[in-house]
Amino acid sequence: MKKIILTLAGFISLLTTQAQNWSLDASHSNVTFTVDYMVVSELEGTFKKYSGDFTSSKPDFSDLKANFNVEINSVNTDNEMRDNHLKSDDFFNAEKYPQMKFKSTSMKKVSDKKYVMEGDLTIRDITKKVKFDVTYGGLVNDPWGNTKAGFKASAKINRKDFGLKYNDAVETGGLVAGEEVAININTVLVKQK
Repeated sequence: MKKIILTLAGFISLLTTQAQNWSLDASHSNVTFTVDYMVVSELEGTFKKYSGDFTSSKPDFSDLKANFNVEINSVNTDNEMRDNHLKSDDFFNAEKYPQMKFKSTSMKKVSDKKYVMEGDLTIRDITKKVKFDVTYGGLVNDPWGNTKAGFKASAKINRKDFGLKYNDAVETGGLVAGEEVAININTVLVKQK
């Protein structure tokens, strides 16, 4: 009898820790970036096309795994000439390297709704470890019966580490485009049924 109970407990434990798949609700998510412009200001931009898949077996998302892809050709800074420059070989070379990719390797809870997600970021076929500070916004059921979870993630990278080496200088000696880039990703995930 004890063996049956242990087997049953193990089976229930297996069911409750089974990974849950989540998809990206792209219409309620966004990917933005900010970089210093000509020393005196900041330039903001977005990427309009991206996709991702996510899995987690823990209800607090402390084991969340993420695969996230961004389409470089979807970059938008509200200036077509600048967008084309960003797509050129001075920066992303969208023709040769059409996607920026992130694959998480760990998710650590640091407080109630704060996490650090570490993973591999690939731009122009150069892969570097990056840490995102993540805030969990909570879980909600929408009017159509979907379970959704919200997250905000932010990181800072040096664009030159990824081969984005354009470096024209202004007369004061600073760069037209700063080296440090702030990345912000707001996501809404939908639990797969």
